[in-house]
Amino acid sequence: MALDLRKELVIPVIPGDGIGPEVVAVTKKLIDAAVNASTAGYVSIRWQEVLAGEAAFNATGEWLPGSTLGDIRAKGVALKGPLTTPVGGGIRSLNVAIRQALDLYASVRPVRYFEGVPSPVKEPQRLNVVIFRENTEDVYKGLEWRCGSKEALGIMAFLKSAHGVELSQDSGIGLKPISESASKRLIRAALSHAVKKKLKSVTLVHKGNIMKFTEGAFRDWGYELARDEFPESVVSESDLRARGLGAVPDGMVLLNDRIADNMFQQILTRPDEYSVLATPNLNGDYLADACAAQVGGLGLAPGANMGDDVAVFEAVHGTAPKYAGKNMANPCSAMLSGAMMLEHLGYEPASKMVVEAVASALSEGVLTQDLARLAGTKSYGTVEFASEVMARLP
Repeated sequence: MALDLRKELVIPVIPGDGIGPEVVAVTKKLIDAAVNASTAGYVSIRWQEVLAGEAAFNATGEWLPGSTLGDIRAKGVALKGPLTTPVGGGIRSLNVAIRQALDLYASVRPVRYFEGVPSPVKEPQRLNVVIFRENTEDVYKGLEWRCGSKEALGIMAFLKSAHGVELSQDSGIGLKPISESASKRLIRAALSHAVKKKLKSVTLVHKGNIMKFTEGAFRDWGYELARDEFPESVVSESDLRARGLGAVPDGMVLLNDRIADNMFQQILTRPDEYSVLATPNLNGDYLADACAAQVGGLGLAPGANMGDDVAVFEAVHGTAPKYAGKNMANPCSAMLSGAMMLEHLGYEPASKMVVEAVASALSEGVLTQDLARLAGTKSYGTVEFASEVMARLP
């Protein structure tokens, strides 16, 4: 009897809110087709729908059921659509809650240009970076107290009495913790990615000239980590100067750092000098969206939230409720996030098929309304765009 080598992958999926179910539905079909084509039918996916957001609240009274987190943790992976954040109560951010509950400490956002996409810059093809953003600390810790509150006044009184620091009494107070352990594991992931992919550089982006013991420490810990754990594969700019070298040795990754405000202008004026950006939380939030704008917007921006044992892949845009149910949403972010998931799972040929099919459609003028209105061309609906992409699979 012949041995049946067929394999079924079980992947939890959160359809999301607003346009989420539409972009996730076509993404699942594309991923199914790519996996089938790349494995000659031997591998298939069973999508396990799990609840979060409005659908979860309507069904269970909870915005983020524990069973959803348990299912994702058990499978080690999930595909996710955008989620509504409850207004006036409940969880402050469902996205942040998922990341913190599953310890998804690295937000990974590759940003590249696709031929045929309208862009606000002259040479968008020069930008091709991967942003590794710390995903658990900094502003995500959310330590703040309202102006005039007992807690804020108490903290100000302590600062004055213990340290001689005097603040205006009408101040709100916020804390932004940045730890050595969280910083190093994020930077380790960024350096490991650059080494594995043979990329030319990793840049630590920080405001350490002002915030010396949080963002400045992030920078220092990065260099320390590189010296301790990557001595054979990573070299810093100061190392090059000390050795009298004018260029990075073959096979090594350059580690450097840039002040955040300077990085924003350099990513516009000299984008091709950068490969991987490693950042604390808030810097990365700003930079990821700014980079996405250079290549056509968030509709083309895939993302992953990754930990040591679990990874959740998601479209990085919002729920766009005014477009929900109108067959107008751009599914590229979800599709490209699905491609990232396939690569993570070890199905590189399927991942490559998805990316190349999306690229082919865009290059031939197949654009959803968010892009077509900028190009002044015909627009394709969500379903029609997905059909055009599917038609370009091998």
